[in-house]
Formats: sequence, structure tokens, C-alpha cells
Amino acid sequence: MKVCIEVVTFVVATVIASFVVTKSPTFAEETARAPGSETEIEMVAKGKQLYAHHCSHCHGFNMVNPGTVAYDLRQFPHNDKARFVHSVTQGKNGRMPQWGDLLKPEEIDEIWAYVKTGGTQ
Repeated sequence: MKVCIEVVTFVVATVIASFVVTKSPTFAEETARAPGSETEIEMVAKGKQLYAHHCSHCHGFNMVNPGTVAYDLRQFPHNDKARFVHSVTQGKNGRMPQWGDLLKPEEIDEIWAYVKTGGTQ
């Protein structure tokens, strides 16, 4: 009986540990994520400038808007860069213009780095 309890305890502990290790971050955890490396910090700073120039008139300064006319980018899924790039380059729903001819791929990457901060940087 003692061996069975030890085995069950081990299995439960292993399952819990694997869940904690593989659990993906929540939206709040991702939103609060600050850039780490110097390169990432520079990308966010450049992205913030580009966002202010190209995006803020619709999406709001620091991404603050009611989300009724333009998408609230603070809610954008931080694990879906491909969707972000597609929306920026191709436009969206006939309301968001195509920026693919105006922005270089590295500039879109910089804006993405800023968007992932949720406007907090």
C-alpha cells in the first residue's frame, strides 16, 4: 500500500511539474512582458516611433482606444506575428490600409516588438 501511495504521489507531482513547465503564458503575463536584450529594447523604441507616426491616428496613442472603430492592439494575440504582419502588409476589412509598400519588413518587426508590450514601453 505504501508503494502505491508513493507511486501515485510521484505521478501527480510529475504531471503538475510538466504542466507548470509547459504552460504557455497568459495574456496578462505576455502583456506585462518587458523587452530584455538591448536589441529588443532598441526595436521597441524604434517600433514606438513608427507606431506613433503610422498607427496612432487610428489605434490610439500608446494603443489606447475604445476598440470600436480600430482594433484595440493591446488585445492582439502576442503569439500570432504572422497574422499581424499579414494585416499590416495587406490591410484589413477594407478599413485598414495596406502598409506593405510603405513599411520595410524590419520596420514591421519593430512595430510588432512595440505592440507586444501592450503600449506600456
